[in-house]
Amino acid sequence: MEVSRSGYYKHFEEKSKQRRATQEQADEVVKEIILRAYHFRGRRKEARQIKMTLQNQYGITYNLKRIRCIMKKFEIICPIGKANPARRMAKATKEAHVKTRYNASLSKG
Repeated sequence: MEVSRSGYYKHFEEKSKQRRATQEQADEVVKEIILRAYHFRGRRKEARQIKMTLQNQYGITYNLKRIRCIMKKFEIICPIGKANPARRMAKATKEAHVKTRYNASLSKG
């Protein structure tokens, strides 16, 4: 497992279990706050927009990394900013460049 013996036993200590449970409860509270900002005005938002909404509307400041971590943990996905796979594929194969050069040579001659 490639874990030190002390680390393995520390994971199962009562103090460690309590700390993880406390952190889980704190994450649940933050998740509810983030979801409130996520659905603010009926639009779903990305992490930066959530951060700005929390600061401006609710007066709450969270680190951007913490917001992203909570969103990833609870699978809160934003549809904004997703890459278009067809565009990425065209860029990788450079189809668009080949077509424009071919069309340009046809129009000249």
